Amino acid sequence: MITDKEFTLRLIRQLTQALEKLILDKPEESMMQKELDFDSLMKDIFKIDFTEISSKMKEEIISMVNERQERDHKDYYEMLGNLFYFRGKQENNKDFLDKSKTFYELYLQASGIFALPVINRINEMKKALE
Repeated sequence: MITDKEFTLRLIRQLTQALEKLILDKPEESMMQKELDFDSLMKDIFKIDFTEISSKMKEEIISMVNERQERDHKDYYEMLGNLFYFRGKQENNKDFLDKSKTFYELYLQASGIFALPVINRINEMKKALE
């Protein structure tokens, strides 16, 4: 039996993978047919839409993640980093890029892994935010 937590975690991982492909400009045909709906995915994951979550301060979003199980934090941070990076690049929004940088940094801390693509994105955002 799939619990709500497992379902949410699966949604997070699917969104993370889809965003990663969009960031790398390698979208799959099937994913493009579905047309990622950020609002419905955010509602499924956080119970609010993207507009509402993006209007929150970084600390508020971090607090929302901290309410989840600690072992899942890395998945949330990776997904949020990808989401805000993609939307920040798409809309040329420095606030989104700043949030993405923070979430990617938290992802690296929580996961304890060395992810060169994420580190490169952080460095790219640091330059863009100067």
